[in-house]
Amino acid sequence: MKKAITAALAAILLLILAGCEQTEEMKREQKDLQSSVDGLNRVAEVYDASGNVIKTYKGKFDVEVNEYGNKVKFDVDGHRVLIYNATVVIEETGGE
Repeated sequence: MKKAITAALAAILLLILAGCEQTEEMKREQKDLQSSVDGLNRVAEVYDASGNVIKTYKGKFDVEVNEYGNKVKFDVDGHRVLIYNATVVIEETGGE
């Protein structure tokens, strides 16, 4: 009887651990949390209407976008950056 209970508990534990494998959604949520707590190393490039780079920002920062998508806000080197109605491409650099 004890062997059957032990085997059943082991099987349940194995199923629980197998279900704990991180999904892509969980990885994105973890990255979002890391970004909001400590920021991520990123490069942000701001473009004009013709597609020319106006300004490039590099550093460790979190990005906030408003619900309409026309404002991007972040802090770099202690300075607040607000960008309205422009194309902004932000890419994680991986610690460079």
